[in-house]
This record gives sequence, structure tokens and C-alpha cells, in this order.
Amino acid sequence: MIPAPLRVAAAFTALQAVVLVVLSIVQIVNFSGDRVAMNLTTIAFFLLCAVGLALCARALVLGHSWARSPIVLAQLIQLGLAWSFVQGGAGSGDKAVAWVLAALALTVLVGIFHPRSLEHLADEA
Repeated sequence: MIPAPLRVAAAFTALQAVVLVVLSIVQIVNFSGDRVAMNLTTIAFFLLCAVGLALCARALVLGHSWARSPIVLAQLIQLGLAWSFVQGGAGSGDKAVAWVLAALALTVLVGIFHPRSLEHLADEA
């Protein structure tokens, strides 16, 4: 049975994938004819990342240890993004976004590196 910390990490990773799909839909809705290449590449990037994160979340649930590396990389990128929101000097709304991004990323990292999670993923045969 999958340990609770790993289950939480997989669930939050899947949530991040859903958010990326929503962001791609927002980009589609706000598509600008002036910046076609930028819009298309942004949509493709968000969707590709969403699919990758969803596949990795599923792989974690199935006990595949290979999924840790891309998920850890995504969380480190998210922590960098959160830091940029803090350093941006914008309003308190940006700070709230930063805290949410950081909290989600740290929760996923703690869940993946929890001893029970590592033990579960080490049992992969």
C-alpha cells in the first residue's frame, strides 16, 4: 500500500498538472493575434508540462522510483518561481501566491523524501 506522504505528494503533483491545464485554457481564451508564436508555444509548454507531471504523479502511485527526479525538478522550479514573486516587490497578492507555491512545493518534496516513501519506492522490482 502506498504510504500517506507519497500519496499526498502524488496528489499535489496531479493538482499542479491540473493548474497547468487551466493556465493553458486561460492562454487559449486570451489568445492574441499579435503574438501567435508566443501564445502557441506557451500553450504547448503548459500542456506538455501538465502531461508530464500527471504521468509522474501516476507513476508515483504505481511505485515507480523514476518519477521522483522530474517531480523534484518541477518543485525546485516552483520554489524559484515563488521566490521571484517575493522579490518582485509587487502587492500582497503576489506574496500570497508565493506562499501557496512554496507550501505546495515543499509539501511535495517532504512527501517524496519521507523515509516511508523512499522505502516504498525502493521496493520497486
